[in-house]
Amino acid sequence: MTHPIASHEDWLKARLALLEDEKDLVRRSDALARRRRELPWVRVRKDFQFDTERGRESLAQLFRGRSQLLIYHFMFGPDYAAGCPSCSSIADGFNGFAAHLANHDVMLWAVSRAPLDRLLAYRARMGWSFAWASSNQDDFNFDYQASITEAQQREGVAPYNYRPGAMMINLAAPPPGLAAHAAECGTDAATYIRDRPGMSSFALADGAVHHCYSTYARGLDGLWGVYQWLDRAPLGRNESGRWMRRHDEYRDPADDPPPG
Repeated sequence: MTHPIASHEDWLKARLALLEDEKDLVRRSDALARRRRELPWVRVRKDFQFDTERGRESLAQLFRGRSQLLIYHFMFGPDYAAGCPSCSSIADGFNGFAAHLANHDVMLWAVSRAPLDRLLAYRARMGWSFAWASSNQDDFNFDYQASITEAQQREGVAPYNYRPGAMMINLAAPPPGLAAHAAECGTDAATYIRDRPGMSSFALADGAVHHCYSTYARGLDGLWGVYQWLDRAPLGRNESGRWMRRHDEYRDPADDPPPG
């Protein structure tokens, strides 16, 4: 690896210049967060129902007494054998702070289309404890752009990230990375891509549920803890190929031979 080497004085001069840009980014991020909160709300008219560990429950019941609800649309379709590795990486992060949110009037759930028993078995495998619900018998994922039907896939018209036809691929020759991710979930590329990642926000006010915000694709970057750390590492994301695995699939560094 080659990289410019400088004295501490020259490094500090460059660091202070970068600090000004970082402060500007924080201020702009604060302003963007305020605009997010200022979006109008849309009342949820459908009676969405989910399979949970307490049985069949409505969207309002998922609030668990809080006034705010965040849902991560976890890619785990009904024909998957295991959850998406990338979504699993994001879940590794929010598993730890879900309790903090719950004690700050915000309930966090993952929602997927796989049957509940498969979701809970995978959660146990991963050592997670966050709330997870199945929308397997409901339109929830489709209505919030987290899933598409086979017909939409054939026609290439389904929206994603508010753009019609986004995320459509050549099913006859899917990208190698996509095919590999699908195989890791025990399915084929066409089936795998019918579920997509996303996050949606809801509020409970005057007895009614309101949709407040949803984000998809690169809009999830800020929620993906590992990338926030990599962006501050010397080599950044450094993604020349597939590297991310489920956390229980990495080789244990303790198995490395001793140095020398």
